[in-house]
Amino acid sequence: MDSRLRQALARAEEVARQLGDPAIGGDPPRLKSLGREHARFTPIVRAADLLVRAQRELADAEELSASPDPDMVALAQEDLDRLPVEIDALESELRDLLMPRDPHDDRDVILEVRAGTGGDEAGLFAAELLRMYTRFAERRGLRIEPIEIAEGNVGGVKEAIVAVRGGGAYGLLRFESGVHRVQRVPATETQGRIHTSAATVAILPEAEEVDVRIDPQDLRIDVFRASGPGGQSVNTTDSAVRITHIPTGLVVSQQDQKSQLQNKLKGMEVLRARLLDRMIAEQEASRSATRRAMVGTGDRSGKIRTYNFPQSRITDHRINLSVHNIDDVMDGRLDELLDALRAASRAESDDA
Repeated sequence: MDSRLRQALARAEEVARQLGDPAIGGDPPRLKSLGREHARFTPIVRAADLLVRAQRELADAEELSASPDPDMVALAQEDLDRLPVEIDALESELRDLLMPRDPHDDRDVILEVRAGTGGDEAGLFAAELLRMYTRFAERRGLRIEPIEIAEGNVGGVKEAIVAVRGGGAYGLLRFESGVHRVQRVPATETQGRIHTSAATVAILPEAEEVDVRIDPQDLRIDVFRASGPGGQSVNTTDSAVRITHIPTGLVVSQQDQKSQLQNKLKGMEVLRARLLDRMIAEQEASRSATRRAMVGTGDRSGKIRTYNFPQSRITDHRINLSVHNIDDVMDGRLDELLDALRAASRAESDDA
């Protein structure tokens, strides 16, 4: 840990120095990148400072314990009892903070939720998943910014794309990508039978232009008239935009904004995120032969979690963990599941 800590502190000092350089203010992407690094190193620097202080206090207490003055020895003993516990806790905290991290953990997120098999019930479940992530974001001080929401029947959602903005959003949500399955009696079921439906979730780290360079000649941009409910200009002008990335075949449609330019900007934001996600998936696939588990690969082709409402049970199939607090989880209290997934990912990294 000592060498990793020295490297982290040296990098933190260098980041602070660069942030103080007036020239950085003229380079917004670089400034944003350094800001993320600074936020990541701040708790490491804080814990390291507290550890050094506690170690010095412990050395002073050990020296003081040899004093001929009984009162001084008693005071020293209090510190000798307290400080080793504090030092152990700080060392444990630093080990966690210095664990190798995904380079995208500090990024904002493009969150996509889509109704899968199950008709109207799948749309209702997709809407509940969107609410679950919205409540989780609120609890963590993150901000939800809608990009495009296609409503379904009976209050459900066919597809929802939102940005989740705030420190470490991708690191918090990265394990949520995959197929989420629900088992319950739908509101439309008259015979009381339990149905199984599904929705898919995609967690994409927000990409910047420096991550994914898109040649304008690789794009085909079509405009059309927006459909569905909307405000001024919607349904009356060709403001909706469809962007096709010709080399990959990826298509993004955007119509929720009022102007064609706004829809194009939002569409490009989603396209960059999907291209970056594709790059990450390809890199992950190249390493998959040396990895045993799928935790953290971002594979969305398989079922990752089942929500069984009659038994108030949620099971994460990647780590064989079941919890029995479905109401809390659907209200955004995902911490128990996410903490367990992060722990499994760390253990896998240690064994690799």
